Amino acid sequence: MFSCSVCKKSFSSQSNLKSHQLIHTDEKPFSCSVCSRAFRQRQSMQSHMRTHTGERPFECPKCGKRFSKQAQLNTHTVIHTGEKPYSCDVCGRRFNLPQNLHRHTVTHTREKVFICNECGKSFTRAVTLKTHQLIHTGQKPFKCEQCHKSFRHAVNLKSHQRIHSDLRPYCCDLCGKTFRQAVNLKIHGRIHTGERPFSCQQCGKTFSQQSSLISHSRTHSTDRPFQCPTCDKKFNNANSLKLHLRIHTGEKPYVCDICGKAFSQGSHLRTHRRHVHGGGKQFICDRCGKRYADQRYLRLHKCCYA
Repeated sequence: MFSCSVCKKSFSSQSNLKSHQLIHTDEKPFSCSVCSRAFRQRQSMQSHMRTHTGERPFECPKCGKRFSKQAQLNTHTVIHTGEKPYSCDVCGRRFNLPQNLHRHTVTHTREKVFICNECGKSFTRAVTLKTHQLIHTGQKPFKCEQCHKSFRHAVNLKSHQRIHSDLRPYCCDLCGKTFRQAVNLKIHGRIHTGERPFSCQQCGKTFSQQSSLISHSRTHSTDRPFQCPTCDKKFNNANSLKLHLRIHTGEKPYVCDICGKAFSQGSHLRTHRRHVHGGGKQFICDRCGKRYADQRYLRLHKCCYA
């Protein structure tokens, strides 16, 4: 047996002892070639590299879902067994993993023991603190190989990569429209439900998106934070500035599919089609014959029959 001279822990081989001793020296000889993050063991570094490559070699035999680490697969398989052996002493809620129970118990104590050395903000979980600290370091280790845009988190890179792949895995059950992100599908769903959960405290007007509420709230103030770099004109929301900039650039992204005339705004194109092309309602419902100037309105109309 090989014994550690610092903590006296014993190991069956010299190589295992050598790997263990790095804990005491804090030496991390294995470095990631992409983000330079260092590790004590080669295996840990190789596992980390999969966050950059997207490789998921561990597959669940039950549902086919794939994972980058064996530990993640082990955690996932408990979902299929339904076993929850870990119980909260306070409320009795049960969990399938000890770490999930540990995270839950903090909700009772509200203890925030993980403190940021830069700004003093505290957190209940170490991983949340680690994520927060990237704001101060500016580190964005996850880089898109196609456009070289960098991200702080692997999940953000994965979401971004769908732009290049044209993958839109989230589909609306009502109208069939697809989205790259689940949150966009959720926001879109409010078109069908009529849900407008964000309300203006001053005038009571409601919105389906929080960003729309934020933009609207500026109409009650003189705050105009978005300034044109060409003529210095100011706007209360980013979209208004974007539309204004087309005056300077001459950009006209909205093209009439009938005559080819281009416009800087979608509303101008819709007006053009109505007045120039005989009402411009060329999209016809095959059930009732009702006509629409825009195909998306026809899709929404057809949802009535679904």
